[in-house]
Amino acid sequence: MGNRVVVTGVGPITPIGSGRKAFWEALDSGRSGIRNVEDVVNLEGIDVKIGALVDDFDPIDYIEPKKARRLDRSSQFALAAAKLALQDGDIDLAACDLERFGVVAGTGIGGMETFVENLTKMFERGPRKVSPFFVTRLMPNAICGEISIEHGLKGSNFGIVSACASGTHAIGMAAKLIQSGDLDCALAGGAESVMLTITYAGFARMGALSKQNEEPTRASRPFDLNRDGFVMGEGAGLFLLESYDHAMARGARIYAAIDGFGMSADAAHITSPVETGAGAAQAMSMAMRSADVAAEQVDYVNAHGTSTAPNDRVETRAIRLALGERAEQIKISSTKSQVGHLLGAAGGVEAIATVLSMHHGAIPATLNLETPDPECDLDYTAVRTEQAIQIALSNSFGFGGQNACLLFRSIDA
Repeated sequence: MGNRVVVTGVGPITPIGSGRKAFWEALDSGRSGIRNVEDVVNLEGIDVKIGALVDDFDPIDYIEPKKARRLDRSSQFALAAAKLALQDGDIDLAACDLERFGVVAGTGIGGMETFVENLTKMFERGPRKVSPFFVTRLMPNAICGEISIEHGLKGSNFGIVSACASGTHAIGMAAKLIQSGDLDCALAGGAESVMLTITYAGFARMGALSKQNEEPTRASRPFDLNRDGFVMGEGAGLFLLESYDHAMARGARIYAAIDGFGMSADAAHITSPVETGAGAAQAMSMAMRSADVAAEQVDYVNAHGTSTAPNDRVETRAIRLALGERAEQIKISSTKSQVGHLLGAAGGVEAIATVLSMHHGAIPATLNLETPDPECDLDYTAVRTEQAIQIALSNSFGFGGQNACLLFRSIDA
């Protein structure tokens, strides 16, 4: 099995709260971060008016002001999440071998805000008005590069772009690097900020976004019969990962171990999942197999649960394929009902939600699950539930047919 990989710090930047304490309290209490966003995004001519913004975010709370000004908002989120994860993990970087401390960070789109801002300047005022930081703010790997520079982390460092599976892929790949012995520690997860007219227009034209503008907090309704699309959000979620031996040597608090990781491709359609759920089930089965875990041992699944008609239907089938009869007996929930869909950051934030559920022995409710879809016929946790969780799965599926699943196990299990 190699080195065991454990989670020792969490760094959430989300529409319902930033930092471990604020995020968990909001998640556990069932608070929604979804609202009308026309005060921030120009949505004229677009029939979607809602989203999930990180309203209380000031980058200079986390980053030196001069540096913050030259970063895309997605990188600002990532640096803030990294700082929170390091603080939460109470790790002394001066005592670490920084050549064995890596960063793997995912994003679905990258510096889209930078792209739009500079394209507008070029067309309106000419190419000399394009920022000299345009390229370094735009590139998807800016996130992991900036984190490593900020903290002097010299180990494996790369970005992952696999749409909405990016954050989960990043955590899984970082865990593999620690498991193999290439790293002692890593910061891993995802970040995204694309709350822009062009991205709203694009997703709206696809028919992917919810149009339930009148009651924003009720718009994201995973697995409900009346769901009509996802709600776009922004944020970041990063883990501090360590080898078990490294964590124990410094007396770290351990939230959970990452004992399994699976990934697969549907190889069928650029946006639509395979109707049988076979591709997603393959990733889940691989995660269990790599951890030597049987379906009967799984206690909880944090679902991808986007609130789109095809995704929720197919994920239900995938869970049944992967877990068999156990699928009928366990709790499943979707964090997106509260924070919206954070695209490349979704996997990181939802993985944090998963380990905090394990840590606190409670599963937050899937909000707005009022009329269950007959095709989504598992227990999707309509009401917050207190429950001990020894083994949990966290799913992420992305455009391109890219599937990823993490398996977390209590360190005592």
